Amino acid sequence: MTGPVLLVGCQRSGTTALSYALSSAFAAAGGHFTVNGKLPYLLDRWLTPVDLEARHFRADEVLYALDRKPPQGTGVEVWRAQAEAALRRAARDVAEGAVRDADELAHRITSESYAGFPYWGDKYNEYLLHLPRLGRMLPDARFLVLVRHPDEVADSMLRWTGDRPWCPVSRAAAHAKWTAWNAAWLEFSASLPTDRFLVAEYRDVCRGEATARMEAFLGLELTPFLTELAPRTHEVTGGALPAETERVWSALTDQARPVPSVGH
Repeated sequence: MTGPVLLVGCQRSGTTALSYALSSAFAAAGGHFTVNGKLPYLLDRWLTPVDLEARHFRADEVLYALDRKPPQGTGVEVWRAQAEAALRRAARDVAEGAVRDADELAHRITSESYAGFPYWGDKYNEYLLHLPRLGRMLPDARFLVLVRHPDEVADSMLRWTGDRPWCPVSRAAAHAKWTAWNAAWLEFSASLPTDRFLVAEYRDVCRGEATARMEAFLGLELTPFLTELAPRTHEVTGGALPAETERVWSALTDQARPVPSVGH
């Protein structure tokens, strides 16, 4: 495996369940995969050229956000301690005027947070909304993209409970949100070499039909860690989608199709 792996996907696409499996698989091989680590997302929010110019990197705000909903995953305590140390060092360097490039500093913070792990990864849904900056922060990152039928995602969004004021309350809005998030991936992926990303469909992952492709992409054994993945709802059999949603879904399923072997 070369470069960190970011698991991305629209909310309610099964990314959290898959990320826990990946966390176990990475740990078994000596690496680390964070579930909702969200550090690059927070750095995009809090570490900008304006902050560097003012010599004012609010590492304390990043740490507060990390602790509000703590990241999970096997061995996360080591990662959390290293992340705090890296953030505090960076804030001190910014205050002293020792840093000039926000993207380079974000790369340094992230790398130091995962120091000691031969390979690492992270999952956070909102990475889909920050892909261009992530590409600059982590220029060697590779992307595992989990996609799910928009009707299934919309149904799941509308059933979602808890304090989520950002969650849609109508089917049309849920479809529109799914479309916006996944369209962001399609736009970004056009700039990536094909060996930098793998797109897998949720039900293919649950059925084990994407396991071999993911193992080849990650260079890790996954089969023992995917046994608990199973869909909680019946598969959507079809139906009319909004035109733009249909276009995005069609493009994603094209990306998710295995590339035929040479000679076949």
